Amino acid sequence: MLQDWAPVLVFLILVTGFAVVSVVMSYVMGVKKPNSRKLAPYECGMQPTGTARERFSVKFYLVAMLFLLFDIEAVFLFPWAVVYRDLRIFGFLEMLLFIAAILAGYIYVWKKGALEWER
Repeated sequence: MLQDWAPVLVFLILVTGFAVVSVVMSYVMGVKKPNSRKLAPYECGMQPTGTARERFSVKFYLVAMLFLLFDIEAVFLFPWAVVYRDLRIFGFLEMLLFIAAILAGYIYVWKKGALEWER
């Protein structure tokens, strides 16, 4: 039984070794005194304005959660596409039902105005 776990142990040792070597080499080869340009936050090439502690609108978080919800649900289309020929008409009808449920949720969110930035 211990032989089954040997590849996992070897993998953990290699991963840990890679992490330690990466950190040590970064410390050894890295710049000791970074200049002000290196310490400035990067925002797509534009100079930062304001503080990093600004509050975001609740709309931002709502749209982000909705994006994740629909994105994760869309991931279920890939396994279905792989076994589509084996499932035949039953799999097709089930996926139509699944897509109809996603579409109903999207239409509900759209009608409620959750996708509009300004009202």
